[in-house]
Amino acid sequence: MAAKLKTGDKVVVLAGKDKGKEGTIASVDPKAGKAVVDGINMAIRHTRQSQTDQGGRLPKAMPIQLSNLALIDANGKPTRVGFRMEGDKKVRYAKTTGDVIDA
Repeated sequence: MAAKLKTGDKVVVLAGKDKGKEGTIASVDPKAGKAVVDGINMAIRHTRQSQTDQGGRLPKAMPIQLSNLALIDANGKPTRVGFRMEGDKKVRYAKTTGDVIDA
């Protein structure tokens, strides 16, 4: 199945402890159906000290289900993502406005 949400997309969280918060997708794992969003679903991870890193208790963004994320359209509202053919190219578009997301 095609990726409805990609790295770099601006999204809003629909469910969970961070409901309503906005962020940018840092990475996507399509096999697990999860994405890491900057500043969302933060957890404390204990890290060992190394030559380059101080170590200690560091906050880290944990993966969140793709079904709990919605893309933000041009109006700043959450929207679902659809696909359509424009010429010979398949493009993503916002269902609320009909605008193409990435041309």
